[in-house]
Amino acid sequence: MDINRPANVSFFDFIGGVQLLQGEDIRTAVPVILIGICVSGAVGNLLVLLIFIRDFGSGRGSEVKALLASLASTDLVILLLCAPVRAVTYYKQSWTLGSFVCSTTDWFQHSCVIAKTLILAATTRAKHTLVPSTATGPLYSPTWIHGALALIWIVSMMFPIPQLLFASSVQQGRDTICVSEMPVCASDFMSLFYKIYPTAAFVGPAIFTVAYYTKMLHAAVNHAPSPQHQTKVILVLLCLSGALGLLLLPEWGTFTWIRLGYARPPVGLLIFGQVLLYACSSLSPVILMTMYDDVRQGLINIWLVFTCRSKKRVPSKQCPKTEGNGAEVGTNAVVNAVLQGKEKTFPDVEHFWTGRRNTHVEEEQDPVPWEREEKML
Repeated sequence: MDINRPANVSFFDFIGGVQLLQGEDIRTAVPVILIGICVSGAVGNLLVLLIFIRDFGSGRGSEVKALLASLASTDLVILLLCAPVRAVTYYKQSWTLGSFVCSTTDWFQHSCVIAKTLILAATTRAKHTLVPSTATGPLYSPTWIHGALALIWIVSMMFPIPQLLFASSVQQGRDTICVSEMPVCASDFMSLFYKIYPTAAFVGPAIFTVAYYTKMLHAAVNHAPSPQHQTKVILVLLCLSGALGLLLLPEWGTFTWIRLGYARPPVGLLIFGQVLLYACSSLSPVILMTMYDDVRQGLINIWLVFTCRSKKRVPSKQCPKTEGNGAEVGTNAVVNAVLQGKEKTFPDVEHFWTGRRNTHVEEEQDPVPWEREEKML
């Protein structure tokens, strides 16, 4: 990956993945890992989105769920649009996707990563309580949610504009590579910008979110009258914020280190940071499915609906209804079985007793008339 930096640029860095690497192991292993993360994460985020859509359709939505649905959508975009670009680049070891993708890929990925961080920071203002879809007034205000998301995406797309301006594809021998070249004339301003940019886009919001939810969790456990549900939601958001801060730290650290003009980090650290960035998008739905009660229950309901539809062709089996708790469904099934058992009668016994009830012996044909006379006396 040794390349000659032009004399009129202050730094020279790869975009869209490290290129011109030597060795078949990296060329094979890294794309396989990225594809595995992409597929598993995409499935998980799609399930989370489907669960949240069902909750809002049934009137069980909340402001936090709206922001978490936006977070899952952002993760899905990162996994479906950004990760495949890196996988192709590592496999080809050169740039083959054209100049437009080269100019926009790093800018777009940074926009999505910044949006994730700011969306989690916005959850600190959201209400955790369930609200009906027709609610108005102070309980539910979708206007501020829409406005906050629009502002977040505008800011997220404006911050990494230098990634869009300095990206270009250049010819390196017989190969084409995608790099970021910053002219010497802009080095002073960009040096200041790359000190402010990571702090405002990542470090500040991540520390604020983790500190806020740590404080809220402490207050909910020690002072809330009934802290069970609220504590669980706060714990989920704290885990999401902590995972985002830890998994994105290597990528942001290497990015800032190179832009400030220091010695280039090892290639293994660069690849490790990029893999962790996509792993963060795959870990978020796992945290929601395992720790968030509403998402876990929604996943169970989706599984029941899926299994019921797959058994529709079998008339003798009926799927249980998902309304109510499991005890009520089991009790109803037992009562129905008992009632059906009482209604059933063996045909031979029924015929015997019917015959006994309908037996009427005439006086002239009575074989023992003296018994009847004794009873009359």
